Amino acid sequence: MMKLKEGPLTLFESALYKTMSAVIDLGDAILLVDPCWLPHEVEQIRLYADVLAGGRKKYVLFTHSDYDHIIGYGAFPDAEVIASAALADKREEERETILEQIRGFEDSYYLERDYEIAYPAVQHKVERDGQTLQLGGARLTFYLSPGHNDDGMYTVVEPLGLLLAGDYWSDIEFPYIYHSSSLYEESIGKLDTMLAAHAITRLIPGHGDSTTEVAEMKRRQTADFAYIAAMRKAVKEGDQAAIDALIDGCPFPRNLRKFHRGNQELFERELRVGEDG
Repeated sequence: MMKLKEGPLTLFESALYKTMSAVIDLGDAILLVDPCWLPHEVEQIRLYADVLAGGRKKYVLFTHSDYDHIIGYGAFPDAEVIASAALADKREEERETILEQIRGFEDSYYLERDYEIAYPAVQHKVERDGQTLQLGGARLTFYLSPGHNDDGMYTVVEPLGLLLAGDYWSDIEFPYIYHSSSLYEESIGKLDTMLAAHAITRLIPGHGDSTTEVAEMKRRQTADFAYIAAMRKAVKEGDQAAIDALIDGCPFPRNLRKFHRGNQELFERELRVGEDG
């Protein structure tokens, strides 16, 4: 459903996982960010963007390659795609694993779509922090954000001051770390770099509510750093009670618990690798 309409920015929130998609009017072009999840939700975003574009060029930006974020790719065959080089250059077997996750999701709920499920073909690859892309009067500045997975990126849209964060800095999720806890820390540390370099007016996470308050952005960053440090310490000490207590009070505990357990297993693997090294 449409979550927010504010000037050139429109946010859509999925019924699933409070996943956030954005449509941004850049003046000379339309930028769509992670259009997803359910078939009717993608269709609503597509119809809205088509009317808004009125024949103007469309771009689709993917913050990372998790299947829930790329599931709407096939609905926008007329759009050019922006993503990290790591997303664009994934090996064929990695792509197939992601597509199989989509197929499994579709089969689980008997879902049908009017477009082909496919892995994004990327026309604009982001390879480094500070890389920019000029789209008419708008300037997109990118920062790589590995950690959650291996191919994430942040995007700052100027002059609007929007920070498209992907699966970082959620107000309803602790860090979900699938790739590397140390890289995750480096990536969330980049918030300070972006706040110093850009006039950020709104941070838009992949799940949960956006925020216009710098203090709230910093609170989320601090909470994420604290979670990682506490998890690393508790895993090293073998303190399961402390690990379990880290998500006390979290919303949706029955679901978030499995992601928390996944984090624990990742930290345990990292600890073993460190000890073996």
